[in-house]
Amino acid sequence: MLPASRTVRVALVALLVVLAGCGGAGPVDDSDDGTSEPTTATDTAASAPTGTLEVHFVNVGQSVSTLVVGPTGETMLIDTGHYNDDGAYVLAYLERHDIQRIDHLVVSHNDADHIGGNAAIIEHFETEADGIGAVYDPGIAASTQTYGRYLDAVEAHDVTLYETREGDDIGFEGVDVAVLGPPDPYLEDEARNENSVVLKLTHGETSFLFTGDAEDDQEAYLAETYGEGLRSTVLKAGHHGSSSSSTGPFLDAVRPGAVVVSSAYDSRYGHPTGETLRRFADRSLPIYWTATHGDVVLVSDGRGVSVRTQAAAPTAPLDLRDGDPIDPGNQSPVADRTRLGGGSSAALTPSAPTATDGGTDVPTGGELALAEVHPDAEGDDRENLDDEYVVFENAGDDSLDLTGWTVEDAAGRTYAFPDGYTLGPGETVTLRTGTGTDGGGDLYWGSGSPVWNNDGDTVIVHNSNDDTALRETYD
Repeated sequence: MLPASRTVRVALVALLVVLAGCGGAGPVDDSDDGTSEPTTATDTAASAPTGTLEVHFVNVGQSVSTLVVGPTGETMLIDTGHYNDDGAYVLAYLERHDIQRIDHLVVSHNDADHIGGNAAIIEHFETEADGIGAVYDPGIAASTQTYGRYLDAVEAHDVTLYETREGDDIGFEGVDVAVLGPPDPYLEDEARNENSVVLKLTHGETSFLFTGDAEDDQEAYLAETYGEGLRSTVLKAGHHGSSSSSTGPFLDAVRPGAVVVSSAYDSRYGHPTGETLRRFADRSLPIYWTATHGDVVLVSDGRGVSVRTQAAAPTAPLDLRDGDPIDPGNQSPVADRTRLGGGSSAALTPSAPTATDGGTDVPTGGELALAEVHPDAEGDDRENLDDEYVVFENAGDDSLDLTGWTVEDAAGRTYAFPDGYTLGPGETVTLRTGTGTDGGGDLYWGSGSPVWNNDGDTVIVHNSNDDTALRETYD
């Protein structure tokens, strides 16, 4: 729950709105003694998960809006799209999913392409639905009509508005919410992008990192302050995939299993930029782009994350633009695409994976073992994906039906064995990273980029009951 001292802060913000019209809320303290200690990522422990957490990245073109639905139905909306559609795409999406209340409306920063629907959404939920619980804003004003309409709507409907900074508390039932930015004092002379509200949401062993339009300075601050505490299953790419965001050191700290980019297919800024896509490719990160995948819905059960999209578009960073564009507002349903394991995520104090001899949890007479890992393909790994592979052996006395079994790496990239695939006693199968025709003891992952890290990774196999059948780490 929010601390009692927040009532004073709300009154202050409300007064500023009344007096200044479009003026921004001033800096406020989060503690009774006027000082505030930042909450480090390791201060928040992931609790045992119950229910599911849904994260909906809405396709809003050259903008962003994310709906979060918690295990008990509590809701959070992070940003509301571009001013040029006045929240129409976001409102339509919320209505299609029967969202009757927004418990937490989070404003990452006050640029018009992130608060475009604020006024319309506040008006709608305060007059035609069950209201807005509270608005969370970094407190840096903008001199735009869009920003003015947003504050006018807050005042007109007496909505609670919190200036939100690093270490503040957002209570969200069943989900741990860590506010990692903006810091106090602000960065970069109060530049809006570099002082975005940064949230890490953790559900069990999975987590999601939202950085608004944070660029290199705020990313550097986050990496220096939180280090491995930034590790997350999914990263929402900063600033729509701009070259000034998703910097190498930041990506290396987060180590996401997947990245979501929200921008237009024909972005006049070239988002996501080639430079950014190369950084993703260098780290073999699968990318889901709202421009080609459409709405991206991630569902966490606390152990892993199911990825659902409207279109089955390429996820390899350098192939991203080979997908066909999907217009904002498209209402086609989402379908399951893959599952991200929890190995890269969530625990804010991640433990090193432990090697096992495999097979101890396999409820059959077969026993799957890891016979070989060949992560370093000859030549350029990206150009010789079939020479990157792992070899599995059935070390048991009975045949092993691998239907429903999956293989994943530490980053959560997942391969599913074909239905009906059986491995006889003593037989081996080579799972190659690239694309080809299964047969002759070879299976093909179908990845457009390398999977296994040359300098060390973890091979994880789950059986059809989703139990861990094998987990081995190589250096």
